[in-house]
Amino acid sequence: MSGNMYRLAIIIVEGQRVAVVEREDRLVPLYRLVVGTEPLNDLGPLLEDWPAWQAKIEAGIAAHPELFDASGIDAKSATFALPFERPANLICIGANYHDHVAEMPVPMTPTYPYGFLKPVRNTVRATGEPVLAPRHVNMMDWEAEMGAVIGRAGKNVSIDDALGLVAGYVNFNDLSARDWIASRPGVGIDWLIHKGHDGFAPIGPYFVPAKFIPDPQALPVKLTVNGVVKQDSSTAQMIYGVAEIIVHLTTVMTLMPGDIIATGTPAGVGHGRKPPEYLKPGDTVEMEIGPMGRLVTPIV
Repeated sequence: MSGNMYRLAIIIVEGQRVAVVEREDRLVPLYRLVVGTEPLNDLGPLLEDWPAWQAKIEAGIAAHPELFDASGIDAKSATFALPFERPANLICIGANYHDHVAEMPVPMTPTYPYGFLKPVRNTVRATGEPVLAPRHVNMMDWEAEMGAVIGRAGKNVSIDDALGLVAGYVNFNDLSARDWIASRPGVGIDWLIHKGHDGFAPIGPYFVPAKFIPDPQALPVKLTVNGVVKQDSSTAQMIYGVAEIIVHLTTVMTLMPGDIIATGTPAGVGHGRKPPEYLKPGDTVEMEIGPMGRLVTPIV
């Protein structure tokens, strides 16, 4: 990771959630970098005026580089919490990687970004936080996805302005119950029962500002189950890039600060394997996209 790069996260300190800035595996509480700031327990408030906060953070880093020396918190020993406890919306894009469409029984390449909403409060989980395998689900699957975090409101935006809405990026594991894909009712896919179970949206650990990801279509995507590589691809495989997705979504809805867009998953999901593979209690899923850190999800 570049020495100039910084990432944001929430960690647990003496039982409390604390917003921190990370550089080269050293963590510094945000309130120590930005003088006069009250301790924050969530990154969501930063998105209400992200450009101003970003300027304050960078000024603090420039003025106090010594805070990231040995006195900083060691990221390797920290306990990470959800970076965003209550995202405004979780907007997911399906069938959006060329290699994933090829492995799944999708009849055709989507002619526009195919989206759905995922419940928020019951689904989001932090790295390391266990996810309970639903007792009526036999086909629980993984999906490594890049989440684009919106930091500026937009409606009907142009392709040239689209990435300007993005404050940064996060890992997002779009856990899925394939039981209702394999035997879907005549009315079509029930996205709620497919995607909306408790814990089916692990996010984190880091929020990476968009300035450090100038090309979101050039990032490696990797996911393992119990240490075995299952997904190993690139965001270059996306059918519709982040900018195109935003252009489409803003024809439908006003994107708002705090919205997270999960941009689709590449090949290697369990349902697309021969024979199919599914998650079970005792499994551990780990995923990592570019500089966003490692998102670990134990299944119990």
